[in-house]
Amino acid sequence: MKFKCERDVLVEALSTAGRAVSKNLPGLSGIQASLEGNQLTLTGTDRDLTIAVTSQVSGTENGTAVIPARLAAEIVKAIKPGGVELEVSEDSLLIQSGRSEFSIRLITSDEFPHLKPLDSETFTLASEDLAESLKQVVLAASSDDSRPILTGVLLAAEGEGFRLVATDSYRLAMRDIPNAAVLRQGQSVLIPSKALGELNRVLDKSEKVQVQLGETEAAFEVGDVKLVTRLIDGEFPNYRGLIPESHPNTLKVNRSEFLETLRRVKLLARESTPVRLEMSSEGTEMIAVTQDVGTARESIEGTYEGSDLTVAFNPQYLLEGIEVTPGEEITLSTIDELKPALIHSVGVEELLYLLMPVRVS
Repeated sequence: MKFKCERDVLVEALSTAGRAVSKNLPGLSGIQASLEGNQLTLTGTDRDLTIAVTSQVSGTENGTAVIPARLAAEIVKAIKPGGVELEVSEDSLLIQSGRSEFSIRLITSDEFPHLKPLDSETFTLASEDLAESLKQVVLAASSDDSRPILTGVLLAAEGEGFRLVATDSYRLAMRDIPNAAVLRQGQSVLIPSKALGELNRVLDKSEKVQVQLGETEAAFEVGDVKLVTRLIDGEFPNYRGLIPESHPNTLKVNRSEFLETLRRVKLLARESTPVRLEMSSEGTEMIAVTQDVGTARESIEGTYEGSDLTVAFNPQYLLEGIEVTPGEEITLSTIDELKPALIHSVGVEELLYLLMPVRVS
C-alpha cells in the first residue's frame, strides 16, 4: 500500500476513525487502512462501535494494513502541514514528509472484523434536526455500564415520526421528530448513547444523514463517514409512566435570566450541594448553602402559580436541562418537593425534560 495526501486530511480521518478504537483489546487498538485506487478508507472498531472514514488520496499501490491508531495519529499531527507520503512494507509503515521520516510496526490484522453492509431499508434525515435532537436527549443517558439499558437512547415510532428518549433514573429527556418515519408503527430500537454522541460530532459534514436500522445493528452515513453500532438488547423502562399527568405548581421565567442566576448561585453549590428554589406568590428565590463555604441567594423575576413550595435540584442536571431547552421563556412545573418536575419551553411541544428533586432537610 502506498499513497500521498495532505497532512490535514489524514489528521482528521485518523482522529475520527480513532474514536472507535478499543482501549482494552490489543488486536483492535489499531486502525485498518485500506487503499483501492485513490480511495483510502480508515476504520476503527471496538466490535460494539465501528467508524469508517473515506478520503480521496493519490494512490500508487493498493493494499490493506492495520496501523497503531494513537501513534500514527500523533506522528501525522506532529509533522508540518503539507504533503505526506505513506507506504506499507512487510510489517512496517513508513511515513515521510519533508525532512521527517518515521517507521512504525504494524499490528496483526487477524482479529480485525469485516464491516458488513446492513440488509435493511435506508432512510434520509436532515442532519441539523437530528443534531439538535441528539444534543437535547443524549445528555440524560446513564454512563454507568452496570445498568446497560440506561446507557442507551430509545428510538421509537411516534405518530408520523419518531421519538428519542433517554434517562439515568434521575432525569429524563424526550424529543419528538415529526414527519420522519424511520420505523414501523410500534417498532423501537435501543441505541448506545456513546454511538449517538460520536454521530453528533460528524453530523456537520453533510446536510443529510442516511440511516439503516437492522435487527442487531444500526448504521449512519454522513458524507465520508460511516458509523455502525450494535443495538442494546433489552427493554427500556416504561418512561410514559414516569411523566406526571398534571403539575399544580408552575413557575414561568425568562430562560436566559434564569440560566445566568443559576450559574452564579451554582458557584456556592459544592460537593453535591443542591440548589433550592423557594417559590411563592410573593416571589421566587434561588439558594445554595454549603457548610464551611458560604451561602448564595438571588431573587428571580417571573410568575408563579400554585402553593408555596421549596424544591431542590442537582444544579448540574438543572443547568443542562435548561441549556438544551429552546425559546425565550420556560416553565418549571412541580407537584411537590419529591415528585418529578417538568421543564418545558413555552410554545415548543417537541421537547420534554423531567428532573427528580433532591431530598433536603
